[in-house]
Formats: sequence, C-alpha cells, structure tokens
Amino acid sequence: MTGFQGPAPGSGSHAPQGPVHVSGTGHATATHGGTAISGYVHELTVHQRLPQNPAPWPHQVGVIPSAARSFQYRAESHRLRTQVEDGGTTVLTQLLTGMGGVGKTQLAADYARAAWEDTSATGGLDVLVWITASTRSPIITGYAQAGVELCRADPGDAEQAARSFLAWLTPKAGAKPCRWLIVLDDVTDPNDLKGLWPPHSPHGRTLVTTRRRDAALTADGRHTVEVGLFTPAEALSYLTAALTGHNRDDSADQLSALADDLGYLPLALAQAAAYLLDTNDTVAAYRERLADRTTSLADTAPEALPDEQALPLAAAWSLSVEHADILRPAGVARSILQLASLLDANGIPQDVMTSRPALAHFAARRVHAGEKQPGQPAPLTPQDAVHALRALHKLSLIDHTPASPHQEIRVHQLIQRATRDTLISHQRDQAARTAADALLAVWPEVERDTDLAQALRANTTALTSCAEDALYHPDAHVVLFRMGNSLGGTGQVAAAIEHYQCILRALGQRFGEDHLDTLDARARLASWRGKAGDAAGAMAVFAEVLERLTRLMPSDHPYVLTARHDLATWQGRAGDVAAAADAFANLLPDRIRVFGSNHPDTLANRHNLAWWRGEAGDPAGARLAFEELLPDQTRVLGHDHPYTLTTRHDLARCRGEAGDAAGAADALADLLLDQIRVLGQDHPDTLTTRHNLARWRGRAGDPAGAAGTLADLLPDQLRILGEEHPDTLTTRGYMAYWRGAAGDPAGAADALADLLRDQTRILGQDHPDTLVTRGNLAQWQGRAGDPATAADALADLLAHKTRVLGDKHPHTLATRQLLAHWREQSEQTAAHPMPGGQQPC
Repeated sequence: MTGFQGPAPGSGSHAPQGPVHVSGTGHATATHGGTAISGYVHELTVHQRLPQNPAPWPHQVGVIPSAARSFQYRAESHRLRTQVEDGGTTVLTQLLTGMGGVGKTQLAADYARAAWEDTSATGGLDVLVWITASTRSPIITGYAQAGVELCRADPGDAEQAARSFLAWLTPKAGAKPCRWLIVLDDVTDPNDLKGLWPPHSPHGRTLVTTRRRDAALTADGRHTVEVGLFTPAEALSYLTAALTGHNRDDSADQLSALADDLGYLPLALAQAAAYLLDTNDTVAAYRERLADRTTSLADTAPEALPDEQALPLAAAWSLSVEHADILRPAGVARSILQLASLLDANGIPQDVMTSRPALAHFAARRVHAGEKQPGQPAPLTPQDAVHALRALHKLSLIDHTPASPHQEIRVHQLIQRATRDTLISHQRDQAARTAADALLAVWPEVERDTDLAQALRANTTALTSCAEDALYHPDAHVVLFRMGNSLGGTGQVAAAIEHYQCILRALGQRFGEDHLDTLDARARLASWRGKAGDAAGAMAVFAEVLERLTRLMPSDHPYVLTARHDLATWQGRAGDVAAAADAFANLLPDRIRVFGSNHPDTLANRHNLAWWRGEAGDPAGARLAFEELLPDQTRVLGHDHPYTLTTRHDLARCRGEAGDAAGAADALADLLLDQIRVLGQDHPDTLTTRHNLARWRGRAGDPAGAAGTLADLLPDQLRILGEEHPDTLTTRGYMAYWRGAAGDPAGAADALADLLRDQTRILGQDHPDTLVTRGNLAQWQGRAGDPATAADALADLLAHKTRVLGDKHPHTLATRQLLAHWREQSEQTAAHPMPGGQQPC
C-alpha cells in the first residue's frame, strides 16, 4: 500500500540498518590515540545486560562494603536501626560539618547486612539496593540496573530504566508487597537526587549517608541521625578489641592516651591499630613517633590539613605510608596511594592500578633503601602492584577487596586529601595524567560490562574534580571524550550533552575556538544534540566545524574529510537526503585518493553513499552499490563482521524497495540464520531482522502472515527490550499496519490510538515516531470509513511537522499530499453519501 509510513526512517532501525559513520572531526585518532573511532564503526557501541525474566526475591543489587576489622557497635547503631525501621527515609550525616572518617558508611553497611540476613517472619527484605551515590550518574546507573533485573526495564536507556524502577517501587493495589531497602551512600550534592528520591511506601526504607547537612536532605519528613567521633569509652573498646590476641601487653591507660592523641577519630584509630600490629611497636613508642610527626606536619603545612581532626590523621597516615613503602615490593605503595588519591574513593578497578601506564609510573618512582635505582627503572609486574595493594590494605590505608569486581579498591576521602596534600604541583599533574592514561588503558571499546563502564565514569569524574587542569595540558586528554561517549552510549544522552558542554567551555577558555580539541568537542556535542532530536542544529554546527577546519589545514587532510563525512550524515538526518547523497558522492574520490580503496573509511563512505541514494529515491542504484560493496567488505572485514551483516541487511532492504519484496524476504531469512549463529537469538540485531523479515513477507503478499510473525516477535521484545523500548513500539506500529492491510482497518486504527498514547508519554509529541503514528492513525481512520476525521487529523499533523521538521522535509511534503487526498475523499463522501449510512471502501 502507498501512503503509509513505518516508523520514521532510521527510527526503529534497531540496527543493523542505516548509515554508518565516523565520529567527531576525526583528529582525535591522531592526537589522542584513537578516541574517535575512524572507519566502518559506530562511535562507541554499548552492549548492556539484556533484560530477562524478573529476578526472583530476595534479590540484591550492588555490593555492600565489607565490614571493617574490629567494627565497633556504637550508640549510633541503635539510633540508626530504630529510625530506619520506622520507615521512610533516614539521612545518616555527621555531627561536625565537613568532617569525615567517623564511620557513616560502616554503620550503614552494618545495618544493611543485618536487615538482609534477617529471616524472621516480621523482618527481612525482598529487595536490597546499594548505590554509591557520589554523583548523579551512578545513581541513575544503579537504579537502571535494578530496573533491568527486577522489572524488565530497557537496558539501552538508563534514564528510562531508572524511572521504571522508581515507579515499580510505588505500592500498587492488589500487588504482592515488596519489602525493600535502598542505600544511597556518600551523597555529595543533594541536587543529584532531584527526581530520584525513592517513593514513600509502607514496605520500603531508604538510607542516605552524606557529609552534607543541607535542608534539602531533610525535607519531606526525612529523619536524621548524626554520627560523631568515638566516645572515650568506644575508642578504648575499639583499640582493645583490635589489638587483643596478638601477644601484646598494652595498658588501658596507654590506649586511652593514644585515643586522645588521635582525637577519637575512627579512621585514625584504625590506621594506628594496623600499624601497631604490623610493626609490633609498643603504644608508647608509637605515640612518640606520632608526636614528632605531628609537630613536623604542623610546622610545614598547617594550612593544608583538612578538617578539625586532620592533623592527627595526617600524622598517623604519614607513619603508615612510610611503613607500607618499605614492605615488598619496596617503593611502590606510596605511588599507588598517590594515584588512588585522585580517583573515586568509593571504588577503583584493580585493573587500573595494574595497567601498563600505571606500572610504568610506579617503576619510575620506585625507591630502594632511600635511593632511586640508577639507570632504567626495573620493570614491575601486575602482581607486584597487587602485593603493594595488599600492604596498603594491611595498614588500613585502603580497603582492597578483590571479590568486589570493579570496586576492588576503596580509599577514604580524608586519606585521599592527606595524600594529595603531600604532592607538589608537577607531581600531582604527572599522577593525574597517568591516572587518565590508566583509565583509558582498561576502558573497552565495546562496553559489554555496564558495571565496569560506570566505575570508569565515576573515576573519571573524580579525577576531573580534583585535577582538571592537568587533563587539559598539553591538550585535552582522550579520557574526557571517552566518558562523554560512554554516557551517551548508555542512554544518558542529556548527561552526555552536559558533559560535552563543560568540555567545550574549558577548551574554549584554554585554547580558543579554532583549536582541534575545541572543534572535536563541538562536533561531539552537536552529534549528541542531534541524537536528542535536533538534527538541523547538528547539521549547522558541523557546517561551521568544516569551515574552520578548511581554513586551518589542506582540503585533503583526514580531519577535513571526516568533517565532510559528518556534515553529509547530518544533512541526511535533517531531511535533505539528496544533498547527503551528493556530498558522499563528492567525498568518495577524495577518500580513495588519500586512503586507498580498501581503507575502512572508504568502505564506510561507500556504504553511506548507497544508503542515502536509496533514501533519495533510487533504491535500484542503492541496491547495485551495496552489491558491489559487499564482496569488498567481506574480504576486508570478514564474513561475520557486524558491519558486513549490516550491509547484507541494507542490501535486502534495497531489493524490497526496488520492487522485489520476495527477494528481500529470502535474503533476510538467510541473514537471520547467520545472525543467530554469530550474535545469538536475543541480540537486538537478530530481533530487527525478524521484524523486517515479517515486513517484507507482508509486502510480498502475506499481510496476515506478517501480522502473525510480528505477534510472535513482540513477546520476545517485551522480555528482552521492555515494553517502552522504541523497537517494541515500532513492532506494535507495524502489527497495526498489517492488521489493517489484512482487512481490519478499524482494528488497526484502535491499535494505533493505543500506541500513540504510549509514544507520546514515552518519546514525546515531537519525536519522529510519534509523528509517523499520528499519520498512520489518520490513514486507517480514513480507510475505516471516516475521511473527514482523517483530513482533520492530517491538517493538525501538517502544522506540527512544519514546526518541528520544516516545510521542505520529505515527511512534511508526504503529509501535505495525504491531506489533499483525504480532503478530496471527504468532499466526495459529503457530496455523495451512501444509502443507509454506508461508507465507501
């Protein structure tokens, strides 16, 4: 049938379909070692965990920190338990503003562990979620993981999955009550929780730990429990328990005096106990060392020491680090702690510290017997770094828990600050660039592990917050760009846009508007804005980027060629498909001349030229181009490469658009077998091919069979993608279409009306898919015998499309034609009504 649209071109193209592209201006490949992934690949592919059936209860999301050695049960423990079990939200904060090291996280972890292990009929939990909430991003990611595991939320859209989880927590009439506890540990900014507070529930409890005491944290009836220093009795009890049973004879008077020396700060006491156990010093000897070290620190840098308790902590830290650095492998522990002081206190992947950049940094600064090794530093192995981590853990300078994937290393913020305060400017900058190199070294090009990706983003955020200048000298470090792509790739498009806005401001201030890093950031920002719906705005930015690059370098420079590629892509996405096809046709000879015919960028150019030719109304030409491309792609990339499979998919589409619907269906049937073998039954690309196989079978003359095939596909999409995923909504749209094509136009209209309500709620009224559904609904209303309603709906839609897409966009022009058709039908019906109220077919 003519006049109907599937979901907007490119939308619902659950991949593999559509143009492939290179990202950004492309210069990052040379200056940053491959940030913008050039060639026949997408910017940064993120494979999240696919949602399966909801996890059975009880179910835990996130990792509760392990119990501290000699954990001290305190009065605050009882107050916390009483307050939390009353329900609602409890905020665990500190008695003295700005002071850390008092044990808030340990108190929260002790409560969460006890609640989780409670198996009594009246207690216990069905769901426990522990989230390190130091920024908004990990909060969204933690909620999203819970949404995927507990309520089949879409793993490809983290923000929507987070909203789904919070909605799932809300009590519902007739549903089985869920007893849940959510712990948001280490909230640093109350604004990060806007729109993300768990709902009120008679069965749910929320526990927040924070150093902040803002009024926003205690609004809406939230309770507060303040945590202070140990009391003298608690401090004595802690030290006694920690040191008992180790063949020591420490008097209570000496232990009490040590507690007083350290200001009753739990973190400092823990370090002192660990030091005493490892060195077997007497308490008196340790107190003498501590007094000497405190005097030295106070004399040299009193203004740098944070918080009221930092002086004794810094002294205890200094003694502990000095001792850790002489343990095997000697001279490594201090450098590791310095690197860790710039990263996320709540969890650093061990692989960061065992990466090649980190090991080279540690080896270059290694000290033996107080002297640097002459000549080339001896190489270090990953196992050497692990041994140094164990030494730091032994002395309570870090928590090293290899059983916690991607958060193996935790460092208290006060330890981090005390460590950073010992670094002079160039040492901090060197450590920061090394930390960025180490993060990049372990950051996978394809993010299949969302927990790892979140940990790397959190560490990049922490590094930026305490050493931002170093990441822009001598140029912008590639890890900044990798993080932005990671955010967008996980569905946090708004966060990606905000991230690149910050980068762009920083680059503009430091380097100016014509610096290559600045232009790259502008291109990436425009790309994510385009993906958020502003294709025309993205096209305008890429045109300006190209103009600046053309002034700065030769016309055949790779950066200029990539900018031309990007501009052509966004011209097509903005609706000027003919211009996109022409631009890729003009670019191809230059690609071949500069790179050669077998270069991945050249293959990408050929693919996109074929794609936009098809979109511009030449499906036969597109088909021929894809047929010529496929053998070269297979030879260069391999038969099973995902992008070879993409070309096979798009070639089948072109066959169908050229009039060979049966041939398209046969080609997709063959492709489906290979995708199942290579990608698996539940891969999104496999589901897409099933969807399009149904479509072309319908176009080949079997609309009822197409509707039935899509009806079989829909439950799998609901299970794997979720009910709000755009691909699931696309399938519902095509099911309605084929239902109408099979002879039930009224049923098709009803199904599309239901779909339109969901799309408007989920995607928004301006989304291309929502606009397409409005047009299809009007069409089936007309075919069901109500041309006047169809004409009125299309008139409203035309005004909407003109505002959103512009009056020259192909979809706007198509709607104008359909409006004329149904107005004519409406006038004919009014002039010649059928007898007995019948309507024409």
